[in-house]
Amino acid sequence: MSVRPLLRRRRPVRRHDMNCCSGSDDRAVDNLLNLRPLRRGDEREVREAHRAMESEDFAFAPGLTAETDWDAYCACLQQQRAGIGLPCGWVPSTFLVAEMGGRIVGRTSIRHRLTEQLAQVGGHIGFCVLPTYRRRGYAIEILRQSLVITRKLGLSDVLVTCDESNVGSRRVIESCGGALESVVSAAPGSRIRRYRIG
Repeated sequence: MSVRPLLRRRRPVRRHDMNCCSGSDDRAVDNLLNLRPLRRGDEREVREAHRAMESEDFAFAPGLTAETDWDAYCACLQQQRAGIGLPCGWVPSTFLVAEMGGRIVGRTSIRHRLTEQLAQVGGHIGFCVLPTYRRRGYAIEILRQSLVITRKLGLSDVLVTCDESNVGSRRVIESCGGALESVVSAAPGSRIRRYRIG
């Protein structure tokens, strides 16, 4: 599945369920950013991305460990997308990487529905941009394309969340039409901003 860009203008919630991008700018993104499923040849790049995000306590590829067999991981993501064999408390979700110029620059995870816990602090969309690729407008394009997918899934009222301290994600969400609904406490010392995009 490939989503063309718009015109310019379940389990305990962890950091991978929220959004992680540090800052953004308004420079136009080349319209070649593409969201797509993982491929067999992505293993090295995705594992590097996963390690790069560990310092921010963010799981680039949720559930991926050093011991995880790559083909089995990709098959598991396809089953999650179809809602097959989900563990108790999980929901169907679509995991896509963001590719720009042949390089993976970020990712999105789109939940097809929410549990009570996800409705508080996780939301429908969890996205990130890798540190090397930040401040190029990629986060806005990733979220815009993710919203296209939520509409195709029949979601008209989308919840997107971020840490209150994450100014970059706040700006991205707000630039994509996010209206602040509330700020809630999550883990001790952590507050989550909850935005609605309709």
